[in-house]
Amino acid sequence: MNNPKISIITVVYNGHLTIAQCIESVLSQEYQNIEYIVIDGNSNDGTQSIIELYKDKITTFISEPDKGLYDAMNKGIERATGDIVGILNADDFLANNNVITQIAEIFSETDTDAVCSSVVIYKGENFDKPWRFYNAERFRLWQFRLGSQPPHPGFYVKRIYYQKLGLYDTQFRISGDFDILLRMLYVNKLKAVYTKKISVKMRDGGLSSRGIKSKIRMNKENLISLKKNGINSNFVLIWLKYCFKIFQLKSI
Repeated sequence: MNNPKISIITVVYNGHLTIAQCIESVLSQEYQNIEYIVIDGNSNDGTQSIIELYKDKITTFISEPDKGLYDAMNKGIERATGDIVGILNADDFLANNNVITQIAEIFSETDTDAVCSSVVIYKGENFDKPWRFYNAERFRLWQFRLGSQPPHPGFYVKRIYYQKLGLYDTQFRISGDFDILLRMLYVNKLKAVYTKKISVKMRDGGLSSRGIKSKIRMNKENLISLKKNGINSNFVLIWLKYCFKIFQLKSI
């Protein structure tokens, strides 16, 4: 697959503080064969006005109410025409202007179905000092049974597998990304390259990290996903994953 077309999907709702940085990180990519899709959930905080400033450089922009995060992601995937699809959250941004070039090279040089790249997580707006390094290269499939997964923002997959294996399950509020990675990588055993290369810089504070209630809900949803896919696990195993997160605090 030479010079594959890569669809990048950003979903946003009331993200006026971060959306410009997210969009600019995509538009500044040196790789040219990018389709950029932005799905806004009918924001009311000025987000739409910011996106409009870049509208002539965005392939597809839709602003309308949705049924949640994963419904919005599905809207983006349904409109994608690229060979490969990646999701970039509105709070995140691509790590440098060569990220998509590196992703495309991996797909071009291997027969992989997917690429799992690494991400760096920061506290607040201090992007000089990483808080956690989520190294995708260290991930092992058995960790799914603990409710762990490769970093979702670093996941790129051939679009055909969304058509074959299904979109995000909108019954989940927090664990739709865990569920789709579980289905693609563990259940259906897609060939994947796990790389230490950093694709995304993230702000801490996503849905799954907003306090203990969010963590409890996420772990319950992870168990539902595991059971739905015929995989044995339990709450003890699920909570064990936090023992592994200590290794993410090490420097890059």
